[in-house]
Amino acid sequence: MIRLSETPHLQEPTTAVRTSYLVGEQADLLLRGTDTSSLAAASEDFGQYVAERRGIVERWGVPSEVFWFVSGEMYLGSLVLRHRLTEDEGGGHIGYHVVQPWQRQGHATRMLGEALVKAKDLGLERVLLTVAPDNVASLRVVHRHGGVPDGRNHEGEDRYWVETAPL
Repeated sequence: MIRLSETPHLQEPTTAVRTSYLVGEQADLLLRGTDTSSLAAASEDFGQYVAERRGIVERWGVPSEVFWFVSGEMYLGSLVLRHRLTEDEGGGHIGYHVVQPWQRQGHATRMLGEALVKAKDLGLERVLLTVAPDNVASLRVVHRHGGVPDGRNHEGEDRYWVETAPL
């Protein structure tokens, strides 16, 4: 297993992880059989790509922030924190993913834990997460944080409410 230089943490997108970001995201897209051309602009002007992802920006019609989970120059994954729910509550408050080879090492659990603190700082007492029913790894993460089931959304994903106060 690769040893990380420091404890991973959520932070605003940064140019310091350029190579590991591009390699990690490209590998994930290829594994899913998805077109990688979306990374062309990032590889040409990573500074601009990062700048467009920093701060509070309206995405999906609601204010949201993007955070990257990093350790030194290593990019491990990303997380989106929506400050309020979209009208259809489709994606919930928080969405996250961990890139290869960092999956199945507890990083998503730590990412969500840090995001819950950020959500609490926004004044949210609980957050909605949505998970594909066959995404066993993400279901484990949600359950580790005390996720309470709340049916399915219109996209067929399971809904879970998670308190922002630590367990």
